[in-house]
Amino acid sequence: MREPFVIGDARVAPRSRALVELPLPRLYTQSSLTLPVHVVHGAREGARLFVSAALHGDELNGTEIVRRLLKQPVLKQLRGTLVAVPIVNVYGVLHLSRYLPDRRDLNRSFPGSDRGSLAARLASLFMQEIVGRCSHGIDLHTAAIHRNNLPQIRANLDDDATATLAKAFGVPVLINSTLRDGSLREAAAECGIPMLLYEAGEALRFNEVAIRAGLHGIISVMRAMKMLPTLKARRRALPEPFVARSSTWVRASASGLFRKVASLGSRVRKGDVIGLIDAPFSSIETEVTAVASGIIIGCVELPLVNEGEALFHIARFEDVKEVAQHVESMQIMHTPQDDQAAILLNDEPPIV
Repeated sequence: MREPFVIGDARVAPRSRALVELPLPRLYTQSSLTLPVHVVHGAREGARLFVSAALHGDELNGTEIVRRLLKQPVLKQLRGTLVAVPIVNVYGVLHLSRYLPDRRDLNRSFPGSDRGSLAARLASLFMQEIVGRCSHGIDLHTAAIHRNNLPQIRANLDDDATATLAKAFGVPVLINSTLRDGSLREAAAECGIPMLLYEAGEALRFNEVAIRAGLHGIISVMRAMKMLPTLKARRRALPEPFVARSSTWVRASASGLFRKVASLGSRVRKGDVIGLIDAPFSSIETEVTAVASGIIIGCVELPLVNEGEALFHIARFEDVKEVAQHVESMQIMHTPQDDQAAILLNDEPPIV
């Protein structure tokens, strides 16, 4: 029999699950606040995976992904331990804000300090109680406010262990992303923990395709890590994902009302017209052209733009046409049409 999983003051026995509430600094109203952590502790030894969401308080897709993940009956067969944190930045969620009340970005505050700012203290708690007790991690994000991201994995793909997990996730686009100072990924890497960052959708909105692709990806990674039983047969083989070693932003050359011509996931060639900016009080129209060939992996959603603002994020690939086909297949696969087409996990129930 395995040892219990210890977190905070709780001891979670093997073959059981628990909701653990880690105390956080109180609100200025003296209302108490906690960090909710779901622990599913399997009967057999295996990897210890943390899945976290809402590190930025307005990025909510991941919270729904975690909710659906915890409802999957296949977790009864779990080997190892799943530590799921649906909301990390509780303070930001309360204010519908990316940041903490002191305007600090939690994902630039790791590894944190018990005696530092509010962000540093929350980061330190997360490192001690979550990251420090796990062997692998997946952090769920969306684009920033008024932006939208194509489902993608960002990770250090030069690390073989991380690259293996990234490919298992099953999204067509992988971004070889450098570690940022103060980020959770950097802090986890310094602890020797392979970690993926899933980006999809937009802030303060649920995106069904992004949610389904994220849930499918986490379960696929858990199968690859032998935490869940492998499928005996697949309805279709997952295509090999494409790695982008570089990306670039297309910025507005004028201010005005922005209209998209190309959409998220579109294949574009350098020089293509992908948007238009209209001056609201004149007939002046400015074309927005692609500065490189590739796939649009991010775009602005707000039609009011200022000169210099980032409008499109383009990832460069060698075979742009094939990437675009795989992106389209993924979008079709995860777009709900009826109950039977809810999800292609074979032995999983429809995800609702």
